[in-house]
Formats: sequence, C-alpha cells, structure tokens
Amino acid sequence: MRILVVEDDALIANGVRGGLKLAGYTVDWAQDGQAASLALDNGVYDLLVLDLGLPRKDGIQVLRELRASGNNIPVLVLTARDAVSDRVKGLDSGADDYLVKPFDLDEMVARVRALLRRRSGRADPLIRHGPIVLDPAARRVEIDGKPVSLSPREFTLLHALLEQPGSVVSRDQLEERLYGWDEEVSSNAVEVHLHNLRRKLGANLIRNVRGVGYCVSDSDEINP
Repeated sequence: MRILVVEDDALIANGVRGGLKLAGYTVDWAQDGQAASLALDNGVYDLLVLDLGLPRKDGIQVLRELRASGNNIPVLVLTARDAVSDRVKGLDSGADDYLVKPFDLDEMVARVRALLRRRSGRADPLIRHGPIVLDPAARRVEIDGKPVSLSPREFTLLHALLEQPGSVVSRDQLEERLYGWDEEVSSNAVEVHLHNLRRKLGANLIRNVRGVGYCVSDSDEINP
C-alpha cells in the first residue's frame, strides 16, 4: 500500500512516516498543498494523510479539488484544528476520518487500516484466500494454519495481490506499491519477490498473465 503524507511540520511528518513504514506501508511526503496536488495527479496512492494548515494551498482546498477530480481514495485528516465546526468542514469537504493533534501513532495506523479495509469492501480485518490467511494489523501470514515468514516487501506484494483476487496487477503497479520516491528499484525486484512468494506459499499461487501482469490463482487451485 502506498500512502501520501502531506504535512509541513517535519517533526510530525517524520513521526507519521515512521509509524506507517513500521506498519509496512510505502510512504511519500509532501510539505505543502501545491506539491500534494501535483503528487496526487499521478493516481498511485491508496490513501492520503492530510494536514489542513498547509503553505501554498490549504488542506481543505487540496481535499475539495481531489474530490472534484473524481479521485475517491480514503483521506485521513490530521490537524490541530479541533473545533467541531472545523471537523464538520473537513468531513463535508470529502475527508473520510479526522484525527486531532496530538494523536497516538498506534491509533492513527489503526484508522489507516480501517479506511483501507473499508475501501476494499471488507468487514473482516483478515484477508482469506483458500488456505492463505493474511493479517494486515499483525503483518502475519498463515497457510493451512501454519505461520509463514515473509520479508516486508514480500508481505506488501502479497497484500496487494490478495486485495482483489482475480484482478490482474501490472508490474509497474506493483513497483508503485513497493517503492517510494527516495527508493531505488532494481530491474528484476518484483520478479525476485514473486519467486520467493511462490517458493514459500506454493508454485501455483501467482499466475503470470503474459504482457499484462500478475494475479493470484483461484482459491481452490492453491496447493502449498
């Protein structure tokens, strides 16, 4: 999952980014509203964490323009504006959730998970596909009830593929989920992670759709 954090206070931004990265998310950081709008035009983000008091363009304006463009990604507002009228304005402008500073990082990450779960149409916090169970909160994977050790990138890749079983995800889309602005990507990085997942979870877990991308096999086709 790739998240854009928009926050002009470097101390707060670093704390938010650190908490999200520890939870396994790929995180980019924009320091003003104008930079945020430009980044959001790329359409690569799964969620936006947005401060309201931003230089160059206010967070409410960023939010309204985002929704006017038809972009429906979840938005979690983090702000020091704690008046009821401010919360109402933020929610009515298109925010999905609202957290007032100072806040607890664990609560923020839990809210992020809930928003992403809601976006994918799931009520169950666990993702189940055949013999595989993925727990986003604990970052744990089991197959036939037995835990499987995955690297952070392998977990993120599996999570991306299991969100919509049967849907084909391109190599570029997987790279965008796995790597942020400041991270170098080797030419065969995705293929290496896919190879490791097949080795650990079953050779027929992930299908290669030639010329298009990758998808997980039907649940009854997965043999560990």
